[in-house]
This record gives sequence, structure tokens and C-alpha cells, in this order.
Amino acid sequence: MRYMVIERYRQGPGPVYERLAAQGRMLPDGLAYLDSWIVDEPSMDRCFQLMETSDPSLFEAWFQRWSDLVSFELFPLTTSAEASARVAGSAR
Repeated sequence: MRYMVIERYRQGPGPVYERLAAQGRMLPDGLAYLDSWIVDEPSMDRCFQLMETSDPSLFEAWFQRWSDLVSFELFPLTTSAEASARVAGSAR
């Protein structure tokens, strides 16, 4: 399943990018990074990451590794086609 993670950098992007360069993403096995986007604002203090896993409990371990620098919001995702099918099915 895919998930959107919204990260908010507690002390700005500098410390986050420094740790990332030194230690990588520090993802537990079974949690996959797919892509990410940073807000195009001077603060550059929010990141939207597309992730994939069959075990959402892995997010907690990853969040703990970054919690001193980042706060997290986690959202399970569905495709537009799946959402449309659900809505059409519930309208019957």
C-alpha cells in the first residue's frame, strides 16, 4: 500500500539534509521510499514523501529515528480510480 508522509522540519531543512547525507534515510526493511517534494517557499520546511509498505507499523520505527528533527503526518492513499469505484459502489 502507498502512503503520503508530510514532514515538517522542526529546525529548518539544514539539519535534516545534514543527517540524510551522513546516514541516509534510515528506513527499516520493508518500508520503501518512492519519491518526494519540498514546498517551494523560502523556508523549505515541509516535505511530502510517497512511501510504500505492506506493514504500516514500520512507520513508527522510522519516525522515531527522525523525531528530534521532524514531525510527521501519515495518510494511507488510494488511486483516483479506486476512489471513483468506491463512490460509485456506495451510490447504489
